[in-house]
Amino acid sequence: MTHQPLTPRALLEVLLRAGMIAALVVACYWVFKPFLSLMVWGVILAVTLYPLQIRLRKRMGPKEGRIATLIVVLSILILLVPVYFMAMALGESAQHAMEVARSGQLHVPPPPDSVSGWPIVGERLHAVWSQAATDLTSLAQKFAPQIRKAGVGALGALAGAGVGLLLFFAALIVAGIFMAYGESGTRAAERVGARLFGERGHHFVHLCTATIRAVAQGVVGIAFIQMLLVGVGFVLMGVPGAGILALAVLVLGIMQVPASIVTLPVIAFVLATQGFTLWTILFAVYVFVAGLVDNVLKPLMLGRGVEVPMPVVLVGALGGMVVGGIVGLFIGPVVLAVGYELFWAWVDQPPEPGVLMPAPQAAPVLPIEPARPDA
Repeated sequence: MTHQPLTPRALLEVLLRAGMIAALVVACYWVFKPFLSLMVWGVILAVTLYPLQIRLRKRMGPKEGRIATLIVVLSILILLVPVYFMAMALGESAQHAMEVARSGQLHVPPPPDSVSGWPIVGERLHAVWSQAATDLTSLAQKFAPQIRKAGVGALGALAGAGVGLLLFFAALIVAGIFMAYGESGTRAAERVGARLFGERGHHFVHLCTATIRAVAQGVVGIAFIQMLLVGVGFVLMGVPGAGILALAVLVLGIMQVPASIVTLPVIAFVLATQGFTLWTILFAVYVFVAGLVDNVLKPLMLGRGVEVPMPVVLVGALGGMVVGGIVGLFIGPVVLAVGYELFWAWVDQPPEPGVLMPAPQAAPVLPIEPARPDA
């Protein structure tokens, strides 16, 4: 079958159509861009919570809207409880710090003599510490710009966390709307998958769904469980700022950073201030084990229900987190899992009939020159 070359007019029409399609895509993205993060979070939460919708449907009947509303309301209430206690702990800590600062009772003990012997920073740290112990007011005035900058940064971080929390609540509402139309959304996703991947479209849709749920359970879920375990120990032992420290454990768990960065200093603080008693030793062992619980749960839950190996999901989560933040934590494993499946599908695909691999050519045999007689 011969193909006729395109005439200049036909080529111009193709270029005009392609340009109009590209302009339409750019315009759609420009309009949708303010809602992109919200919609992505809504899809992630809807995929994660939809199994709960299916379970409740068996008991409450086919009332998709009511079930989705119930799930969203319960999720918001569950999230508001730790947020409330954390806000109360922050308020009490800030109020206590202001009262101590106003009363002038803030006293810094003098540094040990061994501090000056520390390498690199020992002498400078000993000098600053000694000045803080003798004249804290002048030291605060000396570092006033840095303190002010750090305070502004802390307020900005708190404001960003508040905005992020509001965005998460809005994403929960969007997820509830998606779950209310879950069946039609599933059919639409399978149509898109069939258009992109052909007969394997259903498989790839299932793979993306299972990967998102595995990451939600194996990363965010384990980090939340770890935060609860460590936070309970901090609260029962009366550790100052227990809510903030528990939130730090949650953030570190999502970032795939060991929680020992928080738990080990807290254990050292409790043992240094309260001594070695039965309760402090039990607290140290409990918090130390709770800080390592993710090493046991992660291999069990991260690859659960996913047909790709667990290291692929873990590498995708870490890489996506580095590149795209929290959203990348979910998108990265999906992209890597789909790429992994496409690669092995291409490897396992048999060659087309009639297409033969070229036979390897033998290396040319060079003639052997006769040995020359020595002169």
